[in-house]
Amino acid sequence: MTPVRWVLDPEITPRLREELAGLWSEVVDAGGAVGFPPGTGPAGVLPELDRHLAGIGAGTTRLLLGVDEAGGPAATAFIVHTGHALMGHWVWLKSVMVRPAAQGAGAGRELMAEAERAIRGFGGIRAIRLTCRGGMGLERFYAACGYKEVGRVPDAIAVGGGELRDDVMMWRPLD
Repeated sequence: MTPVRWVLDPEITPRLREELAGLWSEVVDAGGAVGFPPGTGPAGVLPELDRHLAGIGAGTTRLLLGVDEAGGPAATAFIVHTGHALMGHWVWLKSVMVRPAAQGAGAGRELMAEAERAIRGFGGIRAIRLTCRGGMGLERFYAACGYKEVGRVPDAIAVGGGELRDDVMMWRPLD
């Protein structure tokens, strides 16, 4: 189940909000490093999702959505403008996720390529920044997509059970 259609800035409906929370929860439960421990559930991710959606309403955030053949969300990336006068030339890529059933078949690389294409179309954006959880191979994945590790904060992410992981900053110049 790979995304078959990409939509930048879809209409945010109550149904889409619910489906996004379900996708996010599914990714978390499959071990995805997207900000929550397994078992959080859709209701648990809603506060963070609603922060992203509020950013869309405020014009600071854009949603790239991969839609599957059934019309539901299969992949997401939130593109967040910094809002800082000296850092308006780059954007954050946040909550990058692919439905677990679509992982391992190129959907993640497709998502990253589509995000880059969309961002290049914004005008004036020269780089993309993201962070990822260390110790999961994500640094290699993002490096294969053209990102470079530019910083690391040791033990910054507490994943539960006393386990700590590095917070890794990645950078993708668009020049």
